[in-house]
Formats: sequence, C-alpha cells, structure tokens
Amino acid sequence: MIYGYARISRPQQSIQRQIRNIEKIYPKALILQEAYTGTKMERPEWMKLYKRVKAGDTIVFDSVSRMSRTADEGFSVYKELFDRNVNLVFLKEPHINTDTYKRALQNKVKLTGDKVDLILKGVNEYLMALAEEQIKIAFDQSEKEVMDLRQRTREGIETARLNGKQIGHKPGVPRVAKKEAPSKAMILKLSKSFNGNLSDVECMKLVNLSRNTYYKYKRELSLNE
Repeated sequence: MIYGYARISRPQQSIQRQIRNIEKIYPKALILQEAYTGTKMERPEWMKLYKRVKAGDTIVFDSVSRMSRTADEGFSVYKELFDRNVNLVFLKEPHINTDTYKRALQNKVKLTGDKVDLILKGVNEYLMALAEEQIKIAFDQSEKEVMDLRQRTREGIETARLNGKQIGHKPGVPRVAKKEAPSKAMILKLSKSFNGNLSDVECMKLVNLSRNTYYKYKRELSLNE
C-alpha cells in the first residue's frame, strides 16, 4: 500500500501543492492530510498512519519537514519505521529515502576471514555512519528552518511595534472574517430563503462554508432584512 502524508502548520495555509507533488509521481497513493504543527509527532492523522502501516507499505512526503521538524525525534521515527520495513520517500530529499539507506546496508564490503577484516569492518561502519549522518543532517536542517522562521517572525513583530504599528487584533474592534462580506452576498443571491433558488445544502457547498458558519451568516442576514 502506498500512502501520502501532507501537512500544513496552520489551517489558513494551502495543502494542495504537497498533494499535487505526491500525486504527480504516485497517482494511486492514499493521501492523509492535516493542519498541525510539525514540532510534535503526536498528530492525529499521522498517528493513525503510523499505527496502520505494515511491512512493505510506502509513505510519501513532499519533504522531510512534513514528517518532523525535530531532528532527534524525526530520526528516531525514521529508524523505527525502517526497522519495520516501511519504505519512506521524501520527494525533495531523495538521498535520504529508506531505499538509499537500505542500499548502504546491502553494499557492505564482504569480509574475507583474515586480518584484513579489521580494516573492512571499519569501512562498513564508516559507510553506515555516513548514511545515518546524511539523514540526521536533513532533519537538523528542517529543525533549523523552523527556528529561523520563528526568529524572523519575532524580529518582524518587534520592528513593527517599534514603528508604531498595531500588532494583533485591535481592542474594541469587532473581528470580521475576510470572506464574510462576499460570502453573505452570495448567500443573498443564491439561497431560496432570500433572492435565489438553491437549498441550504446546495448553497453551502457552492459558497464553500462550514455548516456552522453558513447558518451564522444566514441568521445575521435575516436580522438585517
């Protein structure tokens, strides 16, 4: 079985790029997706997949950062899945796919049974250490990227604050979703409760709103009539 795993850190981000990248190479992959921070491995969809996969299955990631942004934990999970004979594919870092790691194991220099084996064992240990180091570097780089992003965000917020800009929601000003006004306009135009001929279910799908948000907007529109 081939699985794809796509993850974003915040719901407002787009996950479609990751899905497209996976499906381009693995069109039949069963893709699990979620919005959850990459610094934690106890993500709901990931944990379902982690427990479900069995020997011979494949998990495809757009990049190593989608699996984990914590180097130590990421490498630990990598090794555990490898030992379970689960194939891991990282589209942006193919050099750390488990197939590559597996080849490093298989390509060990054969021992000869004499004193030169002391040297050959050292060569084999070096090859394995080199392969593991490449994997750890990829996870380390992913962890560094998220740390750098957090630092740039903090610096940007501080710079904006020093320049007198309002940071965050302004007290006393009601929050208005960016798509609230256009969504309400479409509901007025399409819903048979107002000026259209679509049912609530049809209108909800067309406007692309959750059930709660749709009926909230509809109530507000009714009160304004």
